[in-house]
Amino acid sequence: MPAQHDLRGALEFFVDYDGMATDAAAMLRLEAGRNPHDKDLITLVGELSTQSELFRQHWASHNVKFHRSGRKRLRHPAVGELDLNFEAMELPSEPELRLNIYTANPNTPTADGLKLLASWAAGRAVDSPDTQDAHDVS
Repeated sequence: MPAQHDLRGALEFFVDYDGMATDAAAMLRLEAGRNPHDKDLITLVGELSTQSELFRQHWASHNVKFHRSGRKRLRHPAVGELDLNFEAMELPSEPELRLNIYTANPNTPTADGLKLLASWAAGRAVDSPDTQDAHDVS
């Protein structure tokens, strides 16, 4: 069974945890309909069903959801709430995969938060030993 702190972390991270949980179960149900014999998916659904009452309720509702765009609301520990727009893009060469693109509306606290995170990540990349090795010219 997942540790309680795992759920607390998810509850803190996702501003709309209930909506995210509902969508996740509905997207899994969609995938289960597409690939009813996928052993890994069957195993995942079984594990989630035995470990989460909330998942069992969502799975039992038989909702199916396919969305290519929408909004995700997250709570980042360093920059606070992020209201992100997303779009899922199909990859023609890999039909089983989708690339999700997340963006922020310009001139918003979310855009500022993403800029701060990007500058922080860029600074860490420059300081990384792996990056330094890549820049060494011998």
